[in-house]
Amino acid sequence: MAYGPRFEDALRFMHEKHRTQVRKGSGAPYVTHLLAVAACVGEHLGSEDQVIAALLHDVIEDQGVTVDGLAARFGPSVAAMVDALTDATVLPKPPWRPRKEAYLARLRDEPHAVKLIAVSDKLHNARSIRRDHRVMGAAVWSRFTVEAPETLWFYRAVADALAHGWTHPLLDELYEEVAVLESLAR
Repeated sequence: MAYGPRFEDALRFMHEKHRTQVRKGSGAPYVTHLLAVAACVGEHLGSEDQVIAALLHDVIEDQGVTVDGLAARFGPSVAAMVDALTDATVLPKPPWRPRKEAYLARLRDEPHAVKLIAVSDKLHNARSIRRDHRVMGAAVWSRFTVEAPETLWFYRAVADALAHGWTHPLLDELYEEVAVLESLAR
């Protein structure tokens, strides 16, 4: 399946919105994360809308783009998926734990199309944490808003929420990555 002009537009839009961001800790360009998530979704046969939503999954939360703006440019399906993957639309963001708990409660009942993007996102994040742990050691946990036990709780809770009514090989990989991170944190 070939991607069309909307995909090309999404690549440009994603780059325009995130080009000055870097990944916490590693300093890698943030767009590399978005490209990795989109690639994972595409490799697991996600639709063009899913791949576009993967490219744009942080644009509401990090760049202040509105759901209506996304819908006008990329269609209601993409906008709905990005909205489902967003844990905060206001600044300052609400307190961490209640915000994450609300996100998890929604995530468990999201359609499989959204869950594929979410697992791709969290799996890439978890792999990045493990890779950075090799370089930084335990200092890797200092990049997060909360301590390591809370961060690890969140990643396991995401996997559990995704597992509600859904199975996928990437979900198995996420559980494996979380177990590795938990062992590294001990």
